[in-house]
Amino acid sequence: MSDEADRERLRQTFESVADRYQRARPEYPAELYDDLLAVTMLPPGDRILEVGCATGKATLPLARRGFAMTCIELGGELARAARVNLAGYDVAVVEGSFESWRPAAGASFGLVFAATAWHWIDPAIRYQRAWSALRPGGYLALWSAGHVFPVGGDPIFDDLQAVYDEIGEGRPEDAVQYRPGELPTLVAEIEGSRLFDVVHVRQFDWEVVYSAQQYIDLLKTFSNHIAMAGWQRERLYSTVRDIVGRRPEGTLRRHWGSVLQVARRRDEAGQA
Repeated sequence: MSDEADRERLRQTFESVADRYQRARPEYPAELYDDLLAVTMLPPGDRILEVGCATGKATLPLARRGFAMTCIELGGELARAARVNLAGYDVAVVEGSFESWRPAAGASFGLVFAATAWHWIDPAIRYQRAWSALRPGGYLALWSAGHVFPVGGDPIFDDLQAVYDEIGEGRPEDAVQYRPGELPTLVAEIEGSRLFDVVHVRQFDWEVVYSAQQYIDLLKTFSNHIAMAGWQRERLYSTVRDIVGRRPEGTLRRHWGSVLQVARRRDEAGQA
C-alpha cells in the first residue's frame, strides 16, 4: 500500500469514533485562543475558516467568541456530530475535502486554521488553498496536540511502550520523546511555501488526569489504534486497566503539548 493510500485509510478511521471524539480528546488551553486572537486582532464577527473540524473541538471556543465560521470536514459522521455540537452558533459545517473545496464567489476569510488536522491535508496544495481563501493581510494558524514527556512524568508510559513493542506497534527507531516546550515546528515548511510569513510561535503544555477507562476512550480515537487488530487493542487496554487498577488513586497522568504557529498571508508579489 502506498504512503498516500495508507494516509487516506487512517484518515477515514475517525468516522467510526465520531460519538467518542468530542468527549475523549483533550481541550486546548484557553490561553492558546487568547494568544491567537491577540496576534491576529480579529474583530468580533469576523469570518474564520477551519480545516478539518472533526466534531468541533477547536471550533467551539472561537464560535463562543462570536466569530462567523465555516468548517470543512471530510467525514460525514464527524460533520454531523459537529453540527449538533455547534448548534446555535454562527457556524456552517461543510462536508468534503479541503483540497477540493472552493469558497463562494467574493468570499474571503480573516483567518484559516487547522487544529490537529493539517497533516492530513495534501502537502502539495494545502498552503495554496489556504492562501486563496484568505483576504489580503489574513492569517493562517496551525496547531496540534501531542504527547510530551516532562521530567518526573508518569512512568506508566515506559510499561506501555513494552506492550506496544510486543504487539508490533512500537515506535520507529528514530522516534523522539519530546519534552514540554521542545516540540518541532512547521516554520520552515510554512515559509518555504513562499505564501506566508510566520509572525508568531508559542508552545503550550498541560496535564490531563485520566481514569483507566477515560484513557482507553482516548486511545480509541487515535487512527493507529483504531486500525489495530482486536487482539492488539485488547492486550494494550488490559494492561492499562491492570496498571491503573493497582494504583491507590486509580488514575494516570498524560502531558500534552501544542505549538501555535501564526503566519500572515503575503500579497501576490510574494507567491512562488
